[in-house]
Amino acid sequence: MRKYFITGLLILVPLAITAWVLHAVISTMDQSLLLLPPEWRPEKLVGFQFLGLGTILTLLIVFVTGLLAQNFIGNYVVRLWEALLNRIPIVNSIYSSVKQVSDTLFSSSGNAFRKAVLIEYPRQGSWTIGFLTGVPGGDVVNHLQGEFVSVYVPTTPNPTSGFFLMVPKKDAIELDMSVDAALKYIVSMGVVAPEHLPPK
Repeated sequence: MRKYFITGLLILVPLAITAWVLHAVISTMDQSLLLLPPEWRPEKLVGFQFLGLGTILTLLIVFVTGLLAQNFIGNYVVRLWEALLNRIPIVNSIYSSVKQVSDTLFSSSGNAFRKAVLIEYPRQGSWTIGFLTGVPGGDVVNHLQGEFVSVYVPTTPNPTSGFFLMVPKKDAIELDMSVDAALKYIVSMGVVAPEHLPPK
């Protein structure tokens, strides 16, 4: 019975957590319906709420915003809006930090999190997986001898926290492994191992 119970847990727990996360995300995005006038909301028109309608509205708003920002007028409005936010003391620091991170992560021309690497950490003879985030910049470069890379080392099983390291490029071994596979490997604490590939 213990064996059957554990097998049932292994099947149902991932399904339950996936459903819970999806429900939380969709419910949060459904809050965008509050942007509509009260008389246009589904509960007023048909008498009940449509789960997921706000998600569609959110995706539509994101798409239209990106579309408008691509033309000359939209680009000008975005620059004005950013200039306004940069004049507000506390908002300036928060907005600029978040924007730099999002530009780095989501830009198609950026290199953040494009490669999984193997580095020796936290001590010699001990290895972990990290992700390339770029190269050191600013005054840091003046104090480093040789070629260095910036690496983010996530913690297990929560990869949203971790450590930022600057290591010699020669010590960061690029892995023939997708970022998704590396994240699964880290989050599962090594249980879900990627497919073994023969050395090139």
